[in-house]
Amino acid sequence: MRFRPCIDIHNASVKQIVGSSLADKGDFALDNFVSQQDGAYYAKLYRKYGLRGGHIIILNPKESPYYEADLKQALSALRAWEGGLQIGGGINAENAKQFLDSGASHVIVTSYVFKDGQIAWDNLEKLVKTVGRQRLVLDLSCREKDGRYYIVTDRWQKFTDVELDDRTLDTLSGYCDEFLVHAADVEGKSGGIRDDVAIILGKYSPVPSTYAGGISSFEDIEKLRVLGSEKVDFTVGSALDIFGGDMSFERIAGYK
Repeated sequence: MRFRPCIDIHNASVKQIVGSSLADKGDFALDNFVSQQDGAYYAKLYRKYGLRGGHIIILNPKESPYYEADLKQALSALRAWEGGLQIGGGINAENAKQFLDSGASHVIVTSYVFKDGQIAWDNLEKLVKTVGRQRLVLDLSCREKDGRYYIVTDRWQKFTDVELDDRTLDTLSGYCDEFLVHAADVEGKSGGIRDDVAIILGKYSPVPSTYAGGISSFEDIEKLRVLGSEKVDFTVGSALDIFGGDMSFERIAGYK
């Protein structure tokens, strides 16, 4: 179990947002924190502490007027620590190699693999053929519906019919190196973790997995350690002091 840091980029700034508020219309999100520093600053910080396997997420869609500025920030972060960070946001089989060549260790993909509520097997196989299973992370971020958790796409706005469960994790593990799972209902709210999501990942994920969403204290981390059977890595965003919160980055970096 180790800490995986993040660099979330929205409207040309490194931010922490309330995940469930994100909307493509008007490039809207409720901001918890807007940094005065750029992506490269955080990449260098994570490199200093040896925190490999963190993720950069571009939160604006390609159609957004902010996308090119987001991309510039992301690429500068990748160059600041070549091979140290993963990247996601609008990635497909056509552009994935560009990000790997720019310094990403892995590409993170959701919407390209899930179309019309289902797994787009042709797209997934094309992606694996293009970048290789060992450099692919599948983002299985989810939201709760009727007591179950379903994978959501398009910046967590659209539900799929694919449930986050043992069968899904087992099947998709054959196509990727890791899973990244944001519990989108609590993302950015610093109100505690989604217990059920942690249990599912700890019990059923055959490959390394990273949980994100709601961690606001070191007690939450210890709870995740227990529920995730000490196997699930974690991300902390809004609660960190480097993003305006109260949790010590230096202390949490020791979980690597």
